[in-house]
Amino acid sequence: MYIRRTSIKSRRDGEPYYTYRLVESVRNDGRVRQRTLLNLGRHFDVPREQWAALSQRIEQLMGRQNELVPSGLEAQWEEMAQRYAAQVIRAKARLDEGRSAEAADYQTVDVDSLDLVRPRSVAVEHVALEAFRQVGLDTKLKALGFNGRQLAVAIGTLVGRMTAPGSELATYHWLQHHSGLGELIDYDFSRMHLMQLYRISDQLLKHKEALEAFLYARERTLFDFEEVITLYDLTNTYFEGTGQGNGNAALGKSKEKRSDCPLVTLALVLDGSGFPKRSEVFAGNASEPLTLAQMVGKLAEDKTSSPPTVVLDAGIATEENIAWLVEHHYRYLVVSRKRHREFNPDAAVLVKAEGDLRVQAQRLVNADTGEVELYCHSSQREKKEQGIAELFARRFEDALEKLAGGLHKKGTVKRYDKVLERLGRLKEKYSRAAQYYEITVEHDPVSGKATALHWRRHKPIDDTLPGVYCLRTNQDQWDEATLWRTYTMLTDLEAVFRCLKSELGLRPVFHHNTDRVSGHLFISVLAYHLVHTIRFQLKAGNIHLGWEGLRRELAGQDRVTVELKRADGKTLHIRKSTRPEPRQQIIYDALGISDRPGKTEKTIV
Repeated sequence: MYIRRTSIKSRRDGEPYYTYRLVESVRNDGRVRQRTLLNLGRHFDVPREQWAALSQRIEQLMGRQNELVPSGLEAQWEEMAQRYAAQVIRAKARLDEGRSAEAADYQTVDVDSLDLVRPRSVAVEHVALEAFRQVGLDTKLKALGFNGRQLAVAIGTLVGRMTAPGSELATYHWLQHHSGLGELIDYDFSRMHLMQLYRISDQLLKHKEALEAFLYARERTLFDFEEVITLYDLTNTYFEGTGQGNGNAALGKSKEKRSDCPLVTLALVLDGSGFPKRSEVFAGNASEPLTLAQMVGKLAEDKTSSPPTVVLDAGIATEENIAWLVEHHYRYLVVSRKRHREFNPDAAVLVKAEGDLRVQAQRLVNADTGEVELYCHSSQREKKEQGIAELFARRFEDALEKLAGGLHKKGTVKRYDKVLERLGRLKEKYSRAAQYYEITVEHDPVSGKATALHWRRHKPIDDTLPGVYCLRTNQDQWDEATLWRTYTMLTDLEAVFRCLKSELGLRPVFHHNTDRVSGHLFISVLAYHLVHTIRFQLKAGNIHLGWEGLRRELAGQDRVTVELKRADGKTLHIRKSTRPEPRQQIIYDALGISDRPGKTEKTIV
């Protein structure tokens, strides 16, 4: 076995270049011939003086002859030797596939020689890949002009974002050193260049509208749900640096409290079933209300017979946006922005009772606008709002006590005007709590110093009610329970954003170029299509785990190679997936997919 270099002329410009092959000499019909074991490509960078040692080490690994004298291979090339040995063994295994898999295969081996090598994770990859194929993304990408290599890299990018979210560099390392995904799609990721991951991001973004339209139509067909509800909201994410090369980079209010970094905004339109319909990237300081027409307006192009009901939170539900929805004949259900709230328990309907949670809803019709107003009272929300109020009240009282105690200590604020100034700042800081208190300051006119600070908590004159919120809608055909359940779908949208950020690598962004940032975000959105496809089916099987929980349950099933010495001195290599644990079997059964990812490969060297 040795390495051979061959000079080839480029078809493009006629310039010569070199390719490298791992070959062996075999005797056939009395003649010695060279047989290629592995193409090493053009970018083989091992120094010539290490070629013999590398070839010898590959032979040792294939024949498990580690007891021989070391080959003299430098340590930096050891991992390459192990990778090439595994590739040659796989290539030989494919040549032996003609043998019937059903026939019993008894061999005499040395049990003490058993060894397990090259573990690679496959369970999450297997589930993600099956979802990729189920929604028909492989077929669609081929139709969009992706060749075999580009399709494999796209699969690696999306499945990597689902399995081990991170930067392209992190995905590249994961594909090469930790994952068995390449074995599931018969593609060698060890020969992939990092730049291919960046280029595939550009290519996916180029077909963004076509892919989103295809996926949503495919999901509606697969799961037979009607398009009756549309949820719309925005989130933002940050990246380090100045963002000078990014047209969408802008400072704004960060959802992750990273307003010191440039932000970009991701807007999502979801169906009531939780499947994304459209996504868009806006500037980091984009005004939430101003994005509605651009995002939801494009839904009118679908020409559906009955426009869906649009559900918005208070941040987007401005009067201008509601007027726009009415003008374009949309039904809407929004959280009211008005501060006035009212609630009569005797006129309310119980819409949910579960343990300590009770939700009641009172339906009113606004005579001026004709809108239905639904005043909802939640027992849990009441406790939460009261708890928050008490927390701020305690903080306000602590600050008052500190200010009052300082009146009799050296080096603290004592002048009457300065005490009033400090008190005003506290009232501004704790404005929600300060309205509950009457505060008086005693002072000595002669010295001009404050002598005492007194406060008393009282019940404020307020027409708001704890735990009560108001919904407004022009959907007058739905009852209280339907309206309230539809509104609660907004919590599902919040869960989507949490999944995108925490489980699918939306933040932080490591790119600065505008298209690369948009591509990074779009890959997370595509990954979410697959995640929701998986979870939607598992919920039907009463499995209600989040994506992070599913990854934990599936972790631990690997593909490994078993090596055994035979009686004739040859080495038997068997590569297959480990048996799934019961927790993993439940998931596989619910999804209706195989419990043994990949094929079993047997090779004798």
